[in-house]
Amino acid sequence: MAITKAKKEETLEKLSSIASGEGTRVFVNFHGITVSEAGNLRKTLRERGVQYFVAKKTLLRKAFGGGKIQGDIPALQGEAAIAWAEDPLLAAQETYAFERTLSPRFSVQGGVFEGKFVDTAFMIALATIPPRPVLLGQFVNLVNSPIQQFVRALNEIAGKREA
Repeated sequence: MAITKAKKEETLEKLSSIASGEGTRVFVNFHGITVSEAGNLRKTLRERGVQYFVAKKTLLRKAFGGGKIQGDIPALQGEAAIAWAEDPLLAAQETYAFERTLSPRFSVQGGVFEGKFVDTAFMIALATIPPRPVLLGQFVNLVNSPIQQFVRALNEIAGKREA
């Protein structure tokens, strides 16, 4: 169904404001997902603080191709949508979670990170970064590891003297 010129202009304005905003924006292809899956996707993303907007690829290219963002916009295949959130990693993580369950009908196609267009591989790498508490736990374990090994060595030496 054709979109009126006024609706296209309204959509272009919204996409331009998304493009000029801060944070990570993720381009996704949702070709082949069912209506119930799309509803579940929107509901889940909304609950987790991720905004999701479907638009024509030509309007996406026009809004994001204004030179504000460095590089070339990724190739957009199938039906295109954009997801974004305040948290720099949240949109990538949530869309990647859906990609794992709905693949190949739903896929990440790249995005915008820190003012630059990035490819799919970068967005997936960004999405697989563990949450902050896990990273802090890994850091503490890394710092604590030499101390634990030293204590074990002393314990072994003390055990040999007693025997």
